[in-house]
Amino acid sequence: MVKDDLGRWSPARPDEVAELFGTAGFPWWIAGGHAVDLAVGREVRPHGDVDVVVLRRDQERVRECLADWDLYVADPPGAGRLRPWEPGEFLAPPLHGLWCRRSPSAPWSVELLLDESEAGEWVSRRDARIRLPLDRLGRVSTTGIPYLAPEVLLFYKAKATREKDRVDFEALLPRLGTEQRAWLLGALGMCEPQHRWRARLTQGDWDGHG
Repeated sequence: MVKDDLGRWSPARPDEVAELFGTAGFPWWIAGGHAVDLAVGREVRPHGDVDVVVLRRDQERVRECLADWDLYVADPPGAGRLRPWEPGEFLAPPLHGLWCRRSPSAPWSVELLLDESEAGEWVSRRDARIRLPLDRLGRVSTTGIPYLAPEVLLFYKAKATREKDRVDFEALLPRLGTEQRAWLLGALGMCEPQHRWRARLTQGDWDGHG
């Protein structure tokens, strides 16, 4: 999906997302490149958007929180097409991407990603065998902003790896503790057993941060 073809973007900052969702009553996590910045405590590279993960089960509460916003769903996923998210519509798989702007004339400012969960576990959209307890899915930055755990960020980025994903991997690799590396190795082993990151994950270039 080419974002420039679907309208102008002026992405919200993570602190603005925190202000928007801070008292919403459902879990959420900054994802993508901004989450890498929150994990390492500095800007790793420039960003053209901001991704926020929420659980599919909470979409009605998301809708309530963004009641005054202009909301569109990517349908079908990855095809470069958007349609309005109709009032009262429950978005079922495979639909998972929501583009959000404050009004029809405003630029897009937040992309929401609906993730799966079951019995207290996060469940990967790519492969339902890949799971993680929900209480391990996120971290909180030094400024109080929730973001996806580094191992989950890298699992997302391992598919169709681009240069910016390689940069993010190098920034996050020293932050992965033993348990995080083991989970990511196992997840990649199920989905992409030949991925070049697997060899790096077994090396010792890390500082033991969990």
